[in-house]
Amino acid sequence: MILRRGAAAMRIGMMMACGAALLAPAAAQASPPTSFDPVVEAKNFSITQQRQAVYDTPEYQSKLTEQSLLNLNEALATQAADPGRFFTNNLCWNGGNGCAGDVRLYNWEKNGYGIVRKVLFTARNGATLSGRVWATAAGPAKRPGIVLTNGSVQANEPLYWYAAQALAKDGYVVLTFDPQGQGQSDTFGQSPDQEEGAPAQSDGRPFYDGTEDAVNFMLSTPRHPYVPVASCMTGTSHAAKQNERVKQGFDAPYNPLWSVLNPKKIGLVGHSYGALGVSYIAQWDPRVSAVVAWDNLGPPAPEGAEVPGGGSGHTLGEKPCPANPANRTPAPITKPGLGISADYGLPPTPNTSLPDPVAKSRESRAYSEAGVDSGQIVIRGGSHLDFSFIPNQAFGASLRGADEIAWYTSAWFDKYVKHQASADRRLLTTRWREDPVEAAIDPNHDGNAFSFYYYSRLNVHLAGGGAFDCEELREGCPGLVAKDGYRGSYSYLAVDTSRDG
Repeated sequence: MILRRGAAAMRIGMMMACGAALLAPAAAQASPPTSFDPVVEAKNFSITQQRQAVYDTPEYQSKLTEQSLLNLNEALATQAADPGRFFTNNLCWNGGNGCAGDVRLYNWEKNGYGIVRKVLFTARNGATLSGRVWATAAGPAKRPGIVLTNGSVQANEPLYWYAAQALAKDGYVVLTFDPQGQGQSDTFGQSPDQEEGAPAQSDGRPFYDGTEDAVNFMLSTPRHPYVPVASCMTGTSHAAKQNERVKQGFDAPYNPLWSVLNPKKIGLVGHSYGALGVSYIAQWDPRVSAVVAWDNLGPPAPEGAEVPGGGSGHTLGEKPCPANPANRTPAPITKPGLGISADYGLPPTPNTSLPDPVAKSRESRAYSEAGVDSGQIVIRGGSHLDFSFIPNQAFGASLRGADEIAWYTSAWFDKYVKHQASADRRLLTTRWREDPVEAAIDPNHDGNAFSFYYYSRLNVHLAGGGAFDCEELREGCPGLVAKDGYRGSYSYLAVDTSRDG
């Protein structure tokens, strides 16, 4: 339940738009600025280099080198033992260096932090997809499920383990997977559909259809084993390949953690191209309850999405489905959606003028206009690369971005998938407006983690009745609460590496 004091504060702020910065620290930058200041911009852009402090230490680099070699050897052994697969031409297939993710999160089950099961399953076009299912031994007998879809290009599965493990610790069964053409999933499909989904970045279907395939696998059980739906190009069923690979001991016949999954509570989260895919599939698939899109929410349609983190003016989507055109039907917005974005795109480049303060929140506002709960969190000084943990200096990210991402992702699903009343406190918290860790490393000692260039917003209905509408979270609104139920500074690393049970 919401604390009485917090609930009272929320009632005061019901349906009120933001006013003055009632809770903002004195040193906080006004939101948004009215004139461009190159000095302010240089300090803000420097935040994109903060994550290096984690992985530039000799200890981390030693672990990274060791883990990269282990990943390479494992990948080579996997390919040799399963010659029916082909993934060694994919970027990040060997899991080395920048493709290793946060090496502090390996050996998760061995270290007693939780349960993880490696899985393979066949996509609708016959490509073999590689993934993992995460959960904890401790927890309810039945738990909601989350499917996490990667971004494109250099975005293999380990880059997202930080969030997958945090969600598992929060009481979810989580499926991570490499979309076709990424990491250790097949580059091509099976004849006659070998060209469907290839190349993934220009085809788009691995991030849209691939998400739907992953949902189908997540919901599979011994009584209802996973069966890939027919392909889009030719309408061919590749179920025979799935069945044969199950007999050979390669593919999983069903979700190995099916017994603890509540199939009626499913959420989707995705990054970049994956964010666009989950934005559509969440609205299109009636089995899905809510969505979180990392840079950024896309339209509830198979095409017409803005390039993630970009501003290039181009749009993305997925290629048609001639065998089943109904699979490309735009959907109405009915499921709650949270967008999380950052000040800088891909690649992160400094601003030369003031950006449009509502540029990141257009899709979120479309949700609100449709009467559906939504929000948009914009990370100050962060980049498109905050959402994937790449331990390489060429991929700049903030220090606290991943923690902020994990916090709001869990809170959103806790509210709209678990339907926990206490999730309101976590969404309406003031902790990211006055974060001591952020203040300690910020050039101006500013602990406010919300962008001052772009609006961060929340427009949601409250569990106790009424609604909360804040269009400038950085400046603050009546109804935000200090007591969110979590003691101390939040750290995904501390959560992920806590003992199971």
